[in-house]
Amino acid sequence: MTWTMAAPALSAAFLASLVEVVEAFTIVLAVGTVRGWRPALIGTGCALAVLALLVLLLGSALTRVPLQALQLVIGVLLMMFGLRWLRKAILRATGFIALHDEEAAFIKETGALQGGDGGAAGHHDWIAGLTAFKAVMLEGIEVVFIVLAVGAGRGLLWPASLGALAACALVLALGLVLRKPLASVPENTLKFAVGVMISAFGIYWTGEGLGVDWPGGDFAIPALAALLLASGLTLAATFRRNSMETAA
Repeated sequence: MTWTMAAPALSAAFLASLVEVVEAFTIVLAVGTVRGWRPALIGTGCALAVLALLVLLLGSALTRVPLQALQLVIGVLLMMFGLRWLRKAILRATGFIALHDEEAAFIKETGALQGGDGGAAGHHDWIAGLTAFKAVMLEGIEVVFIVLAVGAGRGLLWPASLGALAACALVLALGLVLRKPLASVPENTLKFAVGVMISAFGIYWTGEGLGVDWPGGDFAIPALAALLLASGLTLAATFRRNSMETAA
């Protein structure tokens, strides 16, 4: 393991996890605010336990797959995943897709939870717990995929896992202090950066799986990321300029 590989893996897992954890936190916060923190914490805890088991099972299974085949499969999946995020980030930056609003998501979720107050309140509200479980589980599966995909290529599971855990800890700490949706997090900027980094890893792993001898070795990853970043910014600026010219 080298720092040039560990740092991008840690950073990619951190940024990707930060986006997903913020979205899950918004729903868990809504559940805790409206229905109480007991069902919110129970649902969250159950989801985290399932995700931890998933990481253990998949992580051990991946060690039995030949490295070159693993790099090729993971590389293709990472490219598909990263380019999808990058595409959405570019479209949001140019106004073709509306930006994600955590405040609006919080209001919508609390409204839906308050609308179900007609039934009798039991010892524990299983509907609220299920809502928290579903939110953490859905967002967490993407985090697990990122951690495994980024870390499985060359024994980088620990740096990738540390990046994901750091993102969880940061969001949890800010949430405990603020106790409100983290609407100030520049989500589209994060998704742009994550799309660039994940796509760079994907291209690199795909090349490794196909037997490509990358110039500079591991330093090809930052170079690929810089190329993707420049391309993404150029596309966003071009689309924005064309949109303004059409509107004029």
